[in-house]
Amino acid sequence: MDDLPRIELLEKTHAFPGVYVFKVIGRTERAFAERVVAAVRDELACEVDPPFRVRQAAGGRHVAVTVEPQVATAHQVLAVYRRLRAMAGLVMFL
Repeated sequence: MDDLPRIELLEKTHAFPGVYVFKVIGRTERAFAERVVAAVRDELACEVDPPFRVRQAAGGRHVAVTVEPQVATAHQVLAVYRRLRAMAGLVMFL
């Protein structure tokens, strides 16, 4: 989880501007899913929540959050990853 994708790889594998898919897994405590969506919205300065889905793990201890915002650049993607990495309750992101 320490390594973020490189700018060159992001630019080679994704079209910018466009939709980027963030997948985040965390503990269900302290409204984790809501905090993930809010972090992405705030980092990208969106006026409304970006499209997202939430899926509860079978045991109920973890939640998977998929957020699909519009991003302008690979730098914005990395900024979102950095913000998510600092979140309490984060288990991993994909």
